[in-house]
Amino acid sequence: MNRPLIARNRDASPNAGGNPAPEKSADGRSSRWEKHRENRRHALIKTARKAVHRIGPGASMEDIASAADTSKSVFYRYFGDKAGLQRAMGEVVVRQMQEQLFDAARKATTPREGLHAMVSAYLQMAGTSPNVYVFVTQPNQEGVAPSLEGSATLSSFFDAVSTMLARPLEEYLRHSPPGSAKTRTLTLWPRAAIGMVRAAGEQWLSTPHGEHRPTEADLADALTGWLLDGIATSIPHASHALAPGAAQHSKDQS
Repeated sequence: MNRPLIARNRDASPNAGGNPAPEKSADGRSSRWEKHRENRRHALIKTARKAVHRIGPGASMEDIASAADTSKSVFYRYFGDKAGLQRAMGEVVVRQMQEQLFDAARKATTPREGLHAMVSAYLQMAGTSPNVYVFVTQPNQEGVAPSLEGSATLSSFFDAVSTMLARPLEEYLRHSPPGSAKTRTLTLWPRAAIGMVRAAGEQWLSTPHGEHRPTEADLADALTGWLLDGIATSIPHASHALAPGAAQHSKDQS
């Protein structure tokens, strides 16, 4: 008797009428329902991602529901609210980013090559759809100011990358005297590296295409060099250029 009801409303809950929840039966109807919900949820996330890519990170729930050819109530039923949809989409995006970054790192033969591969993979994934990246990292509930809470998924991702970056340092630090300044400072390098890559990458994404925006390859090369060699190697006569008052001295000489 329940089959016609399910056929009329594929997103309705099997307990929507207030009836007691059915016990699992031998025919596996409960398992099939859970599988249906999971498939439906995945399809909604995929459609929402395409809508955000096309419309922009400011896409409303109504915009997203319209793109999915359904109602907002369906998205609220599956995700609770817009923040829930953003977290769900973020989990999918971050999982894909993580797989690509870790795969790039595994194929590297040197620490430098591994770092460059991860930076390149991150920039490539983020640059594929800046709208989606912004949507999942800078969530904004309708009518509410942006919150850092929604970026927790990406923060966990960067925690994992930071841990992976720390591994090549372990052998080097093993030969340093315990408690030395070198050991204490270098343990902070992975987190600092992640902060630089993320900050530079997000500013790069927000920079309009043109002569002032570096290519993805150029930025990956630059970030790798800055992290491993320092910025001085990229600037001619850096000791003078970076000295205090150098800009004013140059202006006075002109």
